[in-house]
Amino acid sequence: MPHNTMPIESAPSTTSLPHLQIGGRKSKLAVVQSQLVQQAIQKIYPDLPSSILALSTLGDKVQTQPLYTFGGKSLWTKELEILLMDGIDDEFPRLDLIVHSLKDMPTNLPEEFELGCIFQREDPRDAIVMKQGSPYKYLRDLPAGSIVGTSSIRRSSQLIKNYPHLKFESVRGNIQTRLNKLDDPSNPYCCLILASAGLIRLGLGGRITSCLDEVYYAVGQGALGIEIRKDDHQVKEILKKIEDPVATICCLAERSLMRYLEGGCSVPLGVHSEYNESTKKLTLKGIIVSPDGSKSIEDEVTKTIESREDCEAVGIDLGDRLKAKGAKEILDSIDMTRNINARPTEV
Repeated sequence: MPHNTMPIESAPSTTSLPHLQIGGRKSKLAVVQSQLVQQAIQKIYPDLPSSILALSTLGDKVQTQPLYTFGGKSLWTKELEILLMDGIDDEFPRLDLIVHSLKDMPTNLPEEFELGCIFQREDPRDAIVMKQGSPYKYLRDLPAGSIVGTSSIRRSSQLIKNYPHLKFESVRGNIQTRLNKLDDPSNPYCCLILASAGLIRLGLGGRITSCLDEVYYAVGQGALGIEIRKDDHQVKEILKKIEDPVATICCLAERSLMRYLEGGCSVPLGVHSEYNESTKKLTLKGIIVSPDGSKSIEDEVTKTIESREDCEAVGIDLGDRLKAKGAKEILDSIDMTRNINARPTEV
């Protein structure tokens, strides 16, 4: 279940902002996530008009305009970040914020932008979705040779050593596309591994057969990250009212760990975080596994949290512990292009 958001003031909040333009991707899940943010803001700012731009691509409209260079530094960014800087005619208005799945946000944003807030973390665990009509519930139940669909090296690398009798193969597309592939009788997949949060937000929680409690989840999984222009104080003040305080503490530490390890989109880094609000103690666990599952290291750090800087320190402390055990050797041996600004492809 999502953590509680910040307490809502009894008196209606006001802002001088005339209109709030929200941006997000065009997938069904992305639209639902943008709507969740919009609804939360409307509850606190009922007099603030807002609208959502769901974007797939700008196509030819950006090909002849130098929109990819910001602040004198060439940074190839996504179309939504372009619109966060400036609108393009009436069809593509300037955005005030972008709603992302937090695990899809790079840990190092272009210098013109910042993470405005972390909103509503749904169940961060990975879920098993069996083919419709399957008699099985857990991976351990599947016959030898069964094909498990997942696009995530993080998931497959953790599971392969515990389930050597199974085959883990890539499957891509949005959630509904993947489910359609799974349920197709001619398709060889026996099950999929997907993020619980996406299924729940789409009203597909009933497809979850079981959850993978033994698998460390992706950094930021289940939470929504809201990207804004740096130092946009009006929008930041609005977002303060809807941020998820527990998710913020956990996810800042998780992202600090990934940033410290220079973790890119496909690095097999898994995390598990818990924050005790009464004791103010955060426990962050991390694991790095070689893609073939033959090597793995894990450790954990517990620290009392008094500030955002403490969250950052937890990630760095854990990173140092993992490095001392050989994390860099595993990461450096992985044959893939790792870019800390790349978007992950996990669903």
